Amino acid sequence: MKSAASTPVLSLEARTSAVDWSDVESKLMASGFARLGSLLRREECEGLRNLYAEGRHFRSRIDMTRYRFGRGEYQYFAYPLPEMVAELRAALYAHLAGVANAWMEALGQAVSFPAEHGAFLKECLKRGQERPTPLLLRYQAGDYNCLHQDVYGEVVFPFQVIFCLSQPEREFTGGELLLVEQRPRAQSIGHAVRLEQGEAVVVTTRWRPVRGSRGYYRANVKHGVSEVLRGERYTLGIIFHDGK
Repeated sequence: MKSAASTPVLSLEARTSAVDWSDVESKLMASGFARLGSLLRREECEGLRNLYAEGRHFRSRIDMTRYRFGRGEYQYFAYPLPEMVAELRAALYAHLAGVANAWMEALGQAVSFPAEHGAFLKECLKRGQERPTPLLLRYQAGDYNCLHQDVYGEVVFPFQVIFCLSQPEREFTGGELLLVEQRPRAQSIGHAVRLEQGEAVVVTTRWRPVRGSRGYYRANVKHGVSEVLRGERYTLGIIFHDGK
């Protein structure tokens, strides 16, 4: 019998491939978000968190209070991205590109996303979008993130993936991911998503297709984070399009 220490660790690509992407596609179409399960191990989460104090990995730091984005701060990674972040970005994109194209088709949009992330980044570059957008966010007690959308230019990928890097209850309380969907001539719909350490969720970047009596229409969606009540919460955000 093999010990836990001798059990091989699956690559990030293998872990993402093991996700039930058919179920993910169904849930994205139904509600605009879908859990991907625990994709990162505890030591990987801690390793990513430790990067926050190493300025060489980042191109800019944002104080959310200064810009009235909320309270707390985050940092955008610089190129070249840390290996784990780059691997996650490429592997997740490969599984989401087909879903993104299905959304564009449903809405009658003449937009097609290439199968590989590298090819998509070339499209961003053609539109002057060359700044990396993956980011690490740090929230302490009293911090929160206002509802927003992560659009950095003309080229926008319709999904992004959020990882919780801290242990809820043990390291922080509060700090739920918030999603609010606005529908025309109807009340908004809200979701509060609690993530475990290492767990990922894919959310729509700005809107999702909703079937109506005359076909599909866009429902606008924003996301944010509720107030952290105690402790410290770190989050990794994987945004697939680059920005200006």
